[in-house]
Amino acid sequence: MLNDMLNHAPTKQTKRNEQERDFFCVVRDAFRSFAQRSSSVLGSAWSFCGAVLIIVLWLVTGPTFHFSDTWQLIINTATTVVTFLMVFLIQNTQNRDAKAMHLKLDELIRAVKGARNQLVDLENLSDDELKKLEKQFQRLRKEAENNRTAFDLGQPANSR
Repeated sequence: MLNDMLNHAPTKQTKRNEQERDFFCVVRDAFRSFAQRSSSVLGSAWSFCGAVLIIVLWLVTGPTFHFSDTWQLIINTATTVVTFLMVFLIQNTQNRDAKAMHLKLDELIRAVKGARNQLVDLENLSDDELKKLEKQFQRLRKEAENNRTAFDLGQPANSR
């Protein structure tokens, strides 16, 4: 009994690990929420118009700053920083969308009677395994085309 209590008693290391995990979970969830809101806002027509407006303003200020190196450096730095940050936001959004799509397809495969359940979790297969599966589907498509062609040749045109 005492041994069970000792095994279940949280240690300092266990508490520290839980706090770290909780911190990373909070950060991950905050980034997910930020990325979703950002992609919604930054993917809008208004954001595009705002970006065009900033570029127009930058161009208009060119004569004021005599088209100097500093003037050019401002837009180059700004676009580089924005592009760098947007890569992470876009990648996060695409990863979530792809994961959701895979889960939905996996559920459909699982639920459809006669579907091959081996097709669930295809994204975890190696490249070689995916190539083999692709060849199987190409072969099945060709067989279906051949069967359809043979079927169509035996039917009168008006009954198709």
